[in-house]
Amino acid sequence: MALTLLTRNKKTIVERCRDDYSTKMRLKYAPYYHAMEWQQGTHVRLNGRDMVMLASNDYLGLSFHPAVIEAGRAAMLQWGTSTTGARLSNGSRAYHVDLEKKLAVFLDREACHVSVAGYLSCMSTVATFAQRGDVILADKNIHSCVWDGIRLSLASFERFSHNNPEDLRQLVKSIHHHTSKMIVVEGVYSMEGHIVRLPEIAQIADDQGCFLVLDDAHGFGVLGRQGRGTVDHFQLNDKVDLLCGSLSKSLASTGGFVAGSRDLIEYLRTHSKQTIFSAAISPSQAGCASAALDIMQTEPQHLDRLWRNTRRYREMLKGLGLDIWESETPAIPIVLGSKELVYRFWQALLDKGVFTVMSIAPAVPPGKDLVRTAISAMHSDEDLERVAEAMAYAVKKL
Repeated sequence: MALTLLTRNKKTIVERCRDDYSTKMRLKYAPYYHAMEWQQGTHVRLNGRDMVMLASNDYLGLSFHPAVIEAGRAAMLQWGTSTTGARLSNGSRAYHVDLEKKLAVFLDREACHVSVAGYLSCMSTVATFAQRGDVILADKNIHSCVWDGIRLSLASFERFSHNNPEDLRQLVKSIHHHTSKMIVVEGVYSMEGHIVRLPEIAQIADDQGCFLVLDDAHGFGVLGRQGRGTVDHFQLNDKVDLLCGSLSKSLASTGGFVAGSRDLIEYLRTHSKQTIFSAAISPSQAGCASAALDIMQTEPQHLDRLWRNTRRYREMLKGLGLDIWESETPAIPIVLGSKELVYRFWQALLDKGVFTVMSIAPAVPPGKDLVRTAISAMHSDEDLERVAEAMAYAVKKL
């Protein structure tokens, strides 16, 4: 027995986790997992200091809208806190169906399905509809959730250069004509702020018989009529097979959606493991998203303010000589090119009371290490003045 105890093998997975370099660096420099102690609109408190939030995806600023808050409260009082089950079994409620119908009408789609997370919704659009033997053609800068969907699908895949229709066209031509093909893009690329070159990509999909999936998490609420998104922005609704996105950004809630033809959505409900085995979104989540969707259509001032703030902020950064990676949207990166410079810039902003987020390789391409910022309709003129002072200070620190 003594010999057995002395020769017992170590748990190598535990050792691997304990010795992980990336985790050690994260804990040492603490750029992530900051827990805010208080928030009111764009103002947060961290470690006892009041700050301007410049990294939220609350583009329309509806997370503190009184009507959205009241809708979440009323839904919880009526329905309780949770369905405690998946939609397939015991978890479906009338408010899920109502929200799906509203989203489908807004997006000019036959049907829609909402689920517990945007990550799962976007993953399911690929994992459910592509299968072994198919080929997926993916923009190399798509979100992690879509890459996970690609891996789960068991289809083969090819990356094409970011937002480069010509590279996509050459890839498609190299694939056997009878092979089932899927193209996956984002409407607005969340790290870069780029709008997809959808007219050219949709034309390629049409010409080559490719199933086209568009993740519009960061385009919904930002582009198009009343915030209908990237597809509406280009008026190409009939050219995109599936739209997916998040309720946690412009809709000021939590969850995700997939919208398409009725046949596609019913197929999703039959075959998507992400859909079948996930709990339904809570009453308050659905209530908040539904109210935010109403506000998008009745209070255009939020979208107008978002774009006014975005234009002012872009000019501010350009005036300081900062590289914003040609961002076209309220998601605006500040590209600094190395993790050392990113950390110094991020820390300088933090010192001046502006909260942003670091993003370094491999989360972004090598040499594109950046500080990610995002503008909201809620940012006041005073907020932007404070941000301008902090940015000027951070530039000097470089």
